[in-house]
Amino acid sequence: MTNSVGELADAECILIFGSNTTEQHPIIAGKMLDAVRKGASLLLFDPRRIQLTPFADMHLAHRPGTDVACINAMMKVIVDEGLYDREFVCSRTEGFDALRESLAGCTPGWASEIAGIPSDGLVEAARVFAGADTASIVYCMGITQHVTGTDNVMALANLAMLTGNIGRLSTGVNPLRGQNNVQGACDLGGLPNVFPGYAKVADETSARKFEGAWGATLSREPGLTLLEMMDAAAAGDIKFMYILGENPLLSDPNSSHVREALSGVDFLVVQDIMETDTTRVATVVLPGACWAEKDGTFTNTERRVQRIRKAVEPSGGALADWEIICRIARAMGAPGFEFVSPEEVFDELASLTPSYAGMSYDRLRTSGLQWPCPTPEDEGTGFLHHGEFARGKGSFQVTEYRPPDEVADEEYPLVLITGRVAFHYHTGTMTRSSPSLDREVGSAFVEINPEDASSLEIKTRRPVRVTSRRGELVLDALVTDRVKPGEVFIPFHFAESPVNMLTNDAFDPASGIPELKVCAVRLHPA
Repeated sequence: MTNSVGELADAECILIFGSNTTEQHPIIAGKMLDAVRKGASLLLFDPRRIQLTPFADMHLAHRPGTDVACINAMMKVIVDEGLYDREFVCSRTEGFDALRESLAGCTPGWASEIAGIPSDGLVEAARVFAGADTASIVYCMGITQHVTGTDNVMALANLAMLTGNIGRLSTGVNPLRGQNNVQGACDLGGLPNVFPGYAKVADETSARKFEGAWGATLSREPGLTLLEMMDAAAAGDIKFMYILGENPLLSDPNSSHVREALSGVDFLVVQDIMETDTTRVATVVLPGACWAEKDGTFTNTERRVQRIRKAVEPSGGALADWEIICRIARAMGAPGFEFVSPEEVFDELASLTPSYAGMSYDRLRTSGLQWPCPTPEDEGTGFLHHGEFARGKGSFQVTEYRPPDEVADEEYPLVLITGRVAFHYHTGTMTRSSPSLDREVGSAFVEINPEDASSLEIKTRRPVRVTSRRGELVLDALVTDRVKPGEVFIPFHFAESPVNMLTNDAFDPASGIPELKVCAVRLHPA
C-alpha cells in the first residue's frame, strides 16, 4: 500500500476494484465502513454482488477482465470535463499528452459495451472520484490475477496521478495482500528477478553487493516464475523441487498439469505445518513451526514490519523455517548459514536492504515500523511519494484494453470467477481443520444466476457438472442473484472440489501471475 490502513477511515471517496474486502480483509473493511459513516462515497467495481454492495453509493458489476476499459473510460471523462488536477499533472508527472491521446476512443459508451455496465454509471463514478479532496484506490487479486494484471494496476496508478490522489494522507493506490506476509516475502527477495530491497539480479552493481555479503557467486539471469517452474518440471528440466508453506496442487491454475509436473520430479521436498494435497505427493515432508511457535517478523499490507514472539514450543520435532533452511545449507557445505536466532537474520537483512536499514528488533518491540525506514532515527513512513516519486516524476503509462485470454463461446458459454468465502483461508489447510469454521461452509458450491439456472434446469443443492477445457467438477448449485447471467462463481478452498482443475494457466507476461479470475465453462445437471 502506498498509504496506511487507518487513513482509509478519513478518505472522502474510496474506489474498490476486485476486492471482496469484508470477507477477505475484514479489519480493513471496518476502516472503509468508518469512512462511509462519516459520509464518504464508496465506489465498488466487482462482477458479483458482495457484502459491501449495500454500503456502496455505486456498484458497477462489470464483466470479468474488463477493468482497463472501465478505468480508461473514467479517465476520459475526467480529462474531457477538465476535472483532473492540472497542477499535480504539470509539476509531478510526465507522459500526460500520450495518455490523453490514448484515451481518445475510450468513451463511456465504448466501455459500456465491453464491460456490460451503464455508461452513465461510469460518468458518475468518474465525477465523484475526481471531485473528492481525498480519494483512495483499493484493489486485490480481482485486479492482478489476469493476463492484463499489470495493465490493470498501471491504469489505476494513472487514475491516482491524474487526480492528484497520491502522496497525501487518505489517498494512494493500495493493494491488499492475499496472505499475511506476502509483502515481506517480496521485500526480502522472494521473487525470481530481484534481491532483497527489489535490487535487480541483472544489475551488476547489485549482484556484486550481494556476492560480497554472502560470499557466493550469483547468477545475473532472473529465475523462473511459479508457472514456469511447473512447465519446466513437466518437461523434465527440473529434477528437484523444495516447496515451503505452499499448496500448489490446490492453489495453482490447471491443477492437473501441476500434478503431472510434481510427479515428474525426482525428489520433492515439502515443508509445511499441516498435511496438504502437496505434502501427500512429496518424497520428504519437513515439519515447520507455525507463527505461534517461533520468533520473527511479518511485514503486512501497509508495509509495517512487526515482531512475533514464540508463545509455545513447537511439537512433533517441528522447527522454524529459518532453522530448517540453515541446517540443510550447512549440511550441503554452504558458508554463511551460522545464524543462531532470527534476530541475527534480520540484522543482516537490515544491513543489505535500504528501506529496512533503520530497523532492529529493539525498535520493533511495540507497534512496528513502516518502510522505508532508512536510519535508526527515522520513525518510518506512513504514506509514500510525498513531494516527489522515487523516480522523480511519475510516469503515465498507456494501457490499452485487451480481452481475457479465454472468453465465453458456444461450447463454453459461461464465465467462471473464483474467490474466497469469509470462513476459510486460502486452500483451507488450517481453517478446514476447525470444526466450527468447516461447519459454516463445509463444501464447495457453484453460484449461478436464476436466469441461467432456469434455462439449464438447475436447482439449488442439486449436483451440477462444471466443465472447462482443462477439467471438470461435480458440486452443488447455489441459485442466487449474487452473480449476473452468464457468470458463475466457485470458491477455491476445497480439496474435494478443486476449482483450479478448471482455471486457465495463461499468465501476465510482465508479472507471471495466472489468469485465475476468468475462464470459460459450461454447466449441466449431474
